[in-house]
Amino acid sequence: MGRNYADHAAELNNPIPTEPVLFMKPPTALCSLQEPLSWPVQFGACHFETELALLIGAPRAGQPTIAGLGLALDLTLRELQETLKQARLPWEKAKGFDRACPITPWMPYCDDIDLTAQQFQLYCNGESRQRGDSSHMLTPVPALLEAIAPFFSLQPGDVILTGTPAGVGPLHSGDQLELRWQPRVGQEYSFTARAQ
Repeated sequence: MGRNYADHAAELNNPIPTEPVLFMKPPTALCSLQEPLSWPVQFGACHFETELALLIGAPRAGQPTIAGLGLALDLTLRELQETLKQARLPWEKAKGFDRACPITPWMPYCDDIDLTAQQFQLYCNGESRQRGDSSHMLTPVPALLEAIAPFFSLQPGDVILTGTPAGVGPLHSGDQLELRWQPRVGQEYSFTARAQ
């Protein structure tokens, strides 16, 4: 989902949407966050966007369920995206290139995890760059699933990225990233990644 945090829409001078902005990444965009981050450098700057990720599980009573949670980077070829937007063309080339979605290992989702209280941070070379809180989402998770349903049938194994907060920025070769996540009060996970 794009533009699900008002502060991120503002930092890129985008209007705050009145309905969810949906786009797709192909399966070839998925990779492990443990692999070196890479992108097609010939297309200009690649920005990091840290997002809460949902793993879709087996349906229950005909409705999709959430099987797991994690963090993902929605890598974005920002200059290419701007060119595509100005030409009123789809974003997929800027957002769906190979390995454009590095993702952490999944944590099983349980009902005691509050989807409205997910906090996460991104540090680049030790500097705090992004702080996300799912309570600030313009479209919270249940409403997001409802918004997707008329257009896309969610299947087990599908992944939904829920939008990024402000603080996105360019990656450079050798950058060290740390992603921190608090799925429950008093529980924190940390994941690291390196730009090739």
